Amino acid sequence: MSEGRTGLSLSPRALYVEVAELLRQRIFQRELEPGSWIDELKIAEEYGISRTPLREALKVLAAEGLVTMKVRRGAYVTEVSTQDLSDVYHLLSLLESDAAGVVATKGTDAELTELMSLHAELEKAAKPGPANTDAFFAVNERFHMRLLEIANNRWRDQMVADLRKVMKLNRHNSLLKTGRIQESLQEHRAIMAALTARDAEATVARMREHFANGLEAAA
Repeated sequence: MSEGRTGLSLSPRALYVEVAELLRQRIFQRELEPGSWIDELKIAEEYGISRTPLREALKVLAAEGLVTMKVRRGAYVTEVSTQDLSDVYHLLSLLESDAAGVVATKGTDAELTELMSLHAELEKAAKPGPANTDAFFAVNERFHMRLLEIANNRWRDQMVADLRKVMKLNRHNSLLKTGRIQESLQEHRAIMAALTARDAEATVARMREHFANGLEAAA
């Protein structure tokens, strides 16, 4: 175990994995802004580690698309272009709408009840307020990831997980747009209605509409 000057304790698992997670969260929380240079010396000093595990961590984040490595310039937090967003949302729409169709057809009553419970949490989190924006985002992601788990295709899950990491670089901005949370909630209501009706075709269509509207808000 290593402890940095900030008093942060790193767990016994592979050090670079722990560092990658710490940096990943800093990126998602906007402590490290898109386009900003990652000061390796400063971060290594903060965590009380050498630059070797830090560089390994940056390789992991680069593979996920969260960090861009520039020759002789170092690592930068990835800036997501309009085309990047369009490509990511397009693929997520295909993958998650397919998963939703599977759940509408093959999901058990207990699994659909679980999704209904998550949707109920989403309704509660949709109340106005800065803190609720974060809560809405978190529950929204739990809903989508649980739906994917129920659809049970690990290869699809892996692809979606990677794509969603890139989407997170811009996602909070889209939810902050006026009225987007309520629009997203309405879309989730439509998805749930189609799911509980066991209408696979409608579920696929509603999920695709959800991502199309999400892209329009994010662009």
